[in-house]
Amino acid sequence: MAHIHLGVDETLFPGITGPMRFRPETAGPLNQLAETLLRGPHTLPPGERELIAAYVSALNRCVFCCDSHSAIAAAQLDDGMALVKEVLADIDAAPIPDKLRALLHIAAAVQKSGQHVTTLLVDEARSEGATDVEIHDTVLIAAAFCMFNRYVDGLGTLLPEYSAHYAESARHIVEHGYGGPVANKPAT
Repeated sequence: MAHIHLGVDETLFPGITGPMRFRPETAGPLNQLAETLLRGPHTLPPGERELIAAYVSALNRCVFCCDSHSAIAAAQLDDGMALVKEVLADIDAAPIPDKLRALLHIAAAVQKSGQHVTTLLVDEARSEGATDVEIHDTVLIAAAFCMFNRYVDGLGTLLPEYSAHYAESARHIVEHGYGGPVANKPAT
């Protein structure tokens, strides 16, 4: 049970979905931020941006966000969950483009503290072809997911009761986006 009463059946609305239902007036801007950062027009594909979110969530040990965004990334990456697992295990050994690797290094620095982002990390990303917008948005995705992770874990929300929840949620997000139509009850 969450630290506060969310007014919903938490087994039906695990993780961030319960708090979002509890305060829809804050959920709207949070969903819009996620939609813009992770799905909006961009030079980085949505799967790669979701992978940044999953990676930061893994570093923060936020199980719900890591598993959710890993599933969403996997649904949009050619090598699916196998690639996501390789990245989460070791970004330096994972078979990803060097530009994405450099951006993940920046995201990891942000996860520790914004002050850990160095000119060297930014220069390395630029040398791999990262644009200023890609660097900016990587920093913002990482910062936003530190906030989302703390939101979920700070309220002590429940994890889904069944593992298929993440894949079902990923299909819904890929199809409808963040803040799209909300299912009243996940399929079992």
